[in-house]
Amino acid sequence: MAQSAGTNGNGRARSARCIALIGPYLSGKTTLLEAILARTGAITRQGTIKDKTTTGDTSEEAREHGMSVELNVADCEFLGDRFTFVDCPGSIEFQHEAANVLAVADAAIVVCEPDPKRVPSLQVILKQLDDMGLPHVIFLNKIDTFDTRVRDVLEELQPASKKPLVLRQIPIWDNGIATGFVDLALERAFVYREHATSEVIEMPKTLAERKKEARFSMLEKLADYDDELMEQLLSDLEPPRDRVFDDLAREFREGLIVPVLLGSAENGNGIVRLLKVLRHEAPFVADTVKRIGLEGVSSAAHVIKTMYSAHGGKLSIARVLAGDVGDGTEVIGPHGDDRAAGVFSLLGAQTTKRGGAKAGETVALGRMEHARTGDTLTAGNKAIDVVDVPAMPTPVYAIAIAVKERKDEVKMSAALAKLQEEDPSIRVEHNEDTHQLLLLGQGEMHLRVALERLKRKYAVEVERKRRRIPYKETIRAATTIRGRHKKQSGGHGQFGDVVIEIGPLPRGEGFRFAEKIVGGAVPRQYIPSVEIGVSDFMKSGPLGFPVVDVAVTLKDGSYHTVDSSDMAFRQAGRMAMADGLPRCNPVLLEPVMQVEIAVPNDATAKVTGMVSQRRGQIQGFAPRDGWPGWDLVKAQLPASEMDDLIVELRSVTAGVGSFSSSFDHLSELTGKLADQVLASHRDAAE
Repeated sequence: MAQSAGTNGNGRARSARCIALIGPYLSGKTTLLEAILARTGAITRQGTIKDKTTTGDTSEEAREHGMSVELNVADCEFLGDRFTFVDCPGSIEFQHEAANVLAVADAAIVVCEPDPKRVPSLQVILKQLDDMGLPHVIFLNKIDTFDTRVRDVLEELQPASKKPLVLRQIPIWDNGIATGFVDLALERAFVYREHATSEVIEMPKTLAERKKEARFSMLEKLADYDDELMEQLLSDLEPPRDRVFDDLAREFREGLIVPVLLGSAENGNGIVRLLKVLRHEAPFVADTVKRIGLEGVSSAAHVIKTMYSAHGGKLSIARVLAGDVGDGTEVIGPHGDDRAAGVFSLLGAQTTKRGGAKAGETVALGRMEHARTGDTLTAGNKAIDVVDVPAMPTPVYAIAIAVKERKDEVKMSAALAKLQEEDPSIRVEHNEDTHQLLLLGQGEMHLRVALERLKRKYAVEVERKRRRIPYKETIRAATTIRGRHKKQSGGHGQFGDVVIEIGPLPRGEGFRFAEKIVGGAVPRQYIPSVEIGVSDFMKSGPLGFPVVDVAVTLKDGSYHTVDSSDMAFRQAGRMAMADGLPRCNPVLLEPVMQVEIAVPNDATAKVTGMVSQRRGQIQGFAPRDGWPGWDLVKAQLPASEMDDLIVELRSVTAGVGSFSSSFDHLSELTGKLADQVLASHRDAAE
């Protein structure tokens, strides 16, 4: 606590800090950002999500759906210290937005509710923070709606965190309503004032015993990392208040403990106390640079988000980690050199041109054409790429898209490229088997928002279609067949004659062509043309799908010295396949995926049942390594059963279940299901 206004605890200059707001969906992060901005004077009035008047979530998509769908960045100042708060989406479909922020933030505020059902969601977030070594504080929001004791809430939450949760405050209750709090470090009582600073009051006598008990519990947890404090507690000595604050600050900065604070963002309660904790105890950029292993670099900025604005073009939101960045500064990154065309401060969607940015500040840099989200930029003479950022999650949901008007195809390609720059978790693929353009992402809402953005920002309207499954077909029997192409149309004619043997191969062998021509029945120069003709037909077999696992052997044939040609023998090969394959008992093949599903173990039984209902085969399950209370379920599922797998999985796991998948093999599909696939394929072709 003994810090001057101009230095941190180590005597260094008090640089601007970057604080991430993170937490489960609907926990109140955007409202907390609004309350912070109102309390610090960055805005004149606290807006609400209901009235669509918040500083964050200003995009049409966010306001239409009533949820954060991208980062919200806002600068403010509190008691002379500068902060950038970054509100990260809580929905599991958009949580990847936080990855690059958390990589370079100084600390995080985890916003959560006193709801045991939210513990699995909280566990996912807290594990990510623990794995990254990012100091974080928990803000128990909506204190005005609590119907359980705070100590019970902490008992529910503690298993979700590897680090001890250290309660810093206890509520003051009046007829079941939280009217204030006791600060356990200050040993003072405060009463809440709506949208105003809490007022100090006399310590309620009824709370004396509870305060003593809660304070001792706090000190005990601090003493686990301070032997001298432990000796004082064992000797029943009251530790000096400054020593307590020093321990709180040190252990928070080093990520040894997780302080827990109370409040109500909607009513503006507990905001000042939260800000004071951050001001006095949160790390600075120098600490962050050390944590991420960037010490010794004289110039570095990390791009946490890419945005395309309607009028300003491309903006790269970046945290300056070392050195300065100004208008016109030349930087080099992994994807090329750039020159900053303007430096801007951020307040939600509002950008304001400003002077150069120093280490610690988070700003938007204009027209950095080569910079991408996740890049580390430097003003030195070589690119660096040392900031360790979690990889973007693999897609779990896909749709097919097509432009409504053919003239928009080029425009759509450019728009999709920008969309992927803004959101690197989106993938665009062209499936050669189904001839569809696929948009892949983190869920139905994620892709819905992407399509809405395409239409609003880039004036590209697309049709959404169901993804086709890349079925294949093969054969069960063998046959020998002749294919003869003979045509006379004046002058030179066309003549090609082949005899081929068609037979099945083991699953996964693909296609094999051989020849056993004797005596020059088919001249050598025409044999490759026969193979091309055979391959051409296999692109769409008797059932209408690509043919696999077939062996074709050219055994005999004949030719004409004048009329034979490459084209004639190519056509003869096609004709032989067209006549022969239907005689080989063709059968439909469906792709089967290898799937690994991660779920809380209280949902494991539901998930295994879900897999069985989708024609899947459970291969086993085991505890998820490093995730207490979680299981990994391994299974094989037909690709046709996976379209909405993530939707049902999240439904049975309170939104936290996830899976990864990869193609495993092709399996025969017969009976009614095969008939339905073939009928649907015929209808689509008509």
